[in-house]
Amino acid sequence: MAYQVLIHPLAEKEFTDAFIWYEERLSGLGFRFEEKIDGHLKLISKAPLSFPKKKSSYREVKIHTFPYLIVYKILPKKKTILVSAIHHTSRSPKTKYRK
Repeated sequence: MAYQVLIHPLAEKEFTDAFIWYEERLSGLGFRFEEKIDGHLKLISKAPLSFPKKKSSYREVKIHTFPYLIVYKILPKKKTILVSAIHHTSRSPKTKYRK
């Protein structure tokens, strides 16, 4: 059974800002970004332990086509994945670990 995925409001904003930025650069590129993120979120929900721990209980998944990471932690008792950040890799890593 897949885990439920919850996205932190700031991670949702990061995603929306990136989607708009890509879509303004090239029509359809924002939607390709969205497809990549959605595909990775599905993988995470089905097999959350498949990706490496990076700090404390946070795990990260690199989006290979775009310079972004999905940062998340597993809440096993609730069968939930909490996405902390949709983090651009050139930004400060301090912002990707949220509670």
